[in-house]
Formats: sequence, structure tokens, C-alpha cells
Amino acid sequence: MKSSSNAAVQTAKHISTFLNEYAPVQRSHSSHTLKSYNYALTLYIGFLETEKGVDTSKLCGECFGRQYIEEWLAWLSEKRGCSPATCNNRLASLRVFLEYLGSRDISMLYLSKDASNIQRRKVPRKKVTGMSKAAVQALLTAPDLSTKSGRRDFALMVVMYGTASRIDEILSLKIKHLHLDAPKPNVTVIGKGEKIRTLYLLPKAVAHLKRYLKEFHGSMPMPESYVFYPRNIGVGGKMSQTAVSKQLKKHAQTAHTICEEVPLTLHAHQIRHAKASHWLEDGMNIVQISFLLGHEQLQTTMIYLDVTTEQEEKALATLEDENDKSVSKKWKVSKGSLSDFCGVRAMKK
Repeated sequence: MKSSSNAAVQTAKHISTFLNEYAPVQRSHSSHTLKSYNYALTLYIGFLETEKGVDTSKLCGECFGRQYIEEWLAWLSEKRGCSPATCNNRLASLRVFLEYLGSRDISMLYLSKDASNIQRRKVPRKKVTGMSKAAVQALLTAPDLSTKSGRRDFALMVVMYGTASRIDEILSLKIKHLHLDAPKPNVTVIGKGEKIRTLYLLPKAVAHLKRYLKEFHGSMPMPESYVFYPRNIGVGGKMSQTAVSKQLKKHAQTAHTICEEVPLTLHAHQIRHAKASHWLEDGMNIVQISFLLGHEQLQTTMIYLDVTTEQEEKALATLEDENDKSVSKKWKVSKGSLSDFCGVRAMKK
């Protein structure tokens, strides 16, 4: 067995430090994002080992060159059946690592630059199935309010629709994020990139939420308790998206018998999209909707809502007006596999 080269040891150390120290502290606290970084590097190291014959004696910065990355993307698509969107996500994660690598070793700066010039795959645009206000109304009548789980699901859907927040944002809500007795009742949502936004609640939503809190959290809720939690774990645990998805589909089956516009395969994102569409129908400006949704770019909201050219022009005009007002805007030395050497999980074949 060949011994590990100094370059290989340094590269493996950078991978381990990136995944275990840098990314969790400096880049993101999101478990989904961290998992994405880890999996992308797992796949890349697996590709180097199985397809390019790279072992612990050959690993070096050059293994992350543009040609290898492009071959990796083709391999993801052709051999592993990854969709264009998945390939783009993997590439984005690898780019983050290469930025880190360049910041730690100036001789590797060119790798990040080269990777940034690799074109993303074209992704067929998927139109989100809309839901009318009647469909949402039918959905909200579906939970059985005589049961505790039904009352929880109802409160959850009221918050989902009332705030149009991403499902992970809602499931991450803690008692301390709710301000129901404020002059303007609101919730504080922590979105992507740890960006905070305040979302106001209408009186009916506040009343439903207060009833829910009294039943599920008692008269003295603990600030660090999750608002929506699994019964088997308790208030210190976060309800899973899988559990929510299962309940939504169950209620969609019931609601579909009342209103056929309710999709049988309902998922949380459709409720967020529905609320955004209803805001637009009610005359809310797209700039405001964009903020409420937590979109960084106005164009993202325009695509998301499939707005008309006329609506787009009005939004851009409003944005210009606002701008004119100056609104503030492990690793370890190993003789085993390359994945062991770099401290990542072994790629599943």
C-alpha cells in the first residue's frame, strides 16, 4: 500500500476541517445545508476513487480541477441518474468547499475561479399547482377538531397559510418567536442564511394560535420550546417535515371530496405558493410579497408567481421609487479508502 503524500494529507485535512469546523460555524446552521455539503463531497471523493483511480497517495488540489468536476457532473447525470437540479445543487456545494480551500491555500485559488465558470444544467421549470381560496378553505375544514392531533394540524395549517413561510421556518419556530400580545401580533421567522423577518398575523390566526398554545404548552410556555413538536419527543424536539407531509396528504384526501381543486398529493410548498398568489390577487405589491416570502431577488418572486409583464413593470417601477427614497436596504492519515482518508462517508453504490 502506497503511503499518503504530504499534498494528500493537507487536502484531506482541509476537507475534514471544512465539514466539521468551518461550515457549521461560518457558513450555515441549517442541517439540510450541512448535509448537502457533506453528501456532495462524499460523491466527489467516491467519483475520484472509483472512476479516476485516485487513492491516498494521489489526492491533491489538482483533483478538484475543472475537467474532473465536469466529468463528475456527467457521471452524476449518466451513471447515478441525478436530475439537472440535483447536479446544480451538488456543484454549488462543491464550489463552497473550493472557495474555502482557496482561502486557506492561495495556490488553490484558481480552482474556485474555474469552478465558478462551469455552466449550470438547464432545469425544466416546474409550475407549482395553485390552490384557490375555496380550496384552502376546504383544506382548513378537513382536520377533526375533536381530536388533539386534528387541533394541532389545524393550528399548523393556519400558521402555514397565514405567514406563507417555508415549512422548515415554521417547524423551527419557538415560543420566543411568537409575539401574540403585541399591538400588531407577529412572528419572527429565521429564514435562509439566518436572515430574520417579521410576519404579522391577522386576528383570527392569533386567536387559533393562542388556543393551540394553551392546550399544547400550558399557561406558562417555555421560551425555548418548539411551537410544533412530535408527541413522542416533546417540546424540546422539532416536528419532522415527513410527519407534516403525511398529515397534509391525509387532510387533502378529505378536503378533495369537498373541493376538487385541493390536490391529492398536497405538499407544504403549495400552501406557501397559494398564500403568495392570494396576496397578489388582493392587490398587494410584488415588492412586499417578495419580502414576506423571504426572497433575496425580486426576479425570484416574479418567476415564482408567474406574474404578467404588466405586473412586472409595476413592481420594477415601485422598486425604483423605493430606491430613490434611499430605503436601507476526520481528516486522518489512513491506509484505507479515499473516503476514510478524507473523513467523509463512503459513497453508496
